[in-house]
Amino acid sequence: MACASAGPCFSQKQNMLNEPSNLAAIAAIAAPLFAVLLFALHRRAAAVHRSRQLARVRGFTLIELVIVIAIVALLVTVALPSYRDHVRKSRRAEAQAYLMSVAGRQAQFLVDTRGYAATLATINIPQPASVQASYTVTLNAVAGPPPTFTLTATPTTGTDQVYEKCGTLTINQAGAKTAALSSCW
Repeated sequence: MACASAGPCFSQKQNMLNEPSNLAAIAAIAAPLFAVLLFALHRRAAAVHRSRQLARVRGFTLIELVIVIAIVALLVTVALPSYRDHVRKSRRAEAQAYLMSVAGRQAQFLVDTRGYAATLATINIPQPASVQASYTVTLNAVAGPPPTFTLTATPTTGTDQVYEKCGTLTINQAGAKTAALSSCW
């Protein structure tokens, strides 16, 4: 193969990067360069380490502290109301589940005794602690004819549940569920 006089002559056999057998030659060239680079980095790291040892230890500046406090205040302002809404929703869901279980037990009680239980104690379903702390649950049963009942869960005054958008939850013997908003059940 003849080379042109205008430039260097590279054939596929002469190009070291295209031949896997020439990896040793590439490594032989790159190793000293790599060693020089490592030596320079080591010297630079040692110089930085010495200068840090000599420098005074400093704390945070007032500006840095103010910026951090502002960021934390912003996060709290955004996150806290969302968290409270989530907690209210979960308490409402627990109250709804409790009302549904009591209504189911009332249906079974009607089949067994031809009437609804007059008190929650007769039904014998323990009220969950979070429901008891957040809601006042009442049962209003009418002997009939026809027998009826209405279960009501009213948010307890003085708790955060008072701010829940759904307010008082009710369910009756027909399974009709009511709340302040139709989307609450």
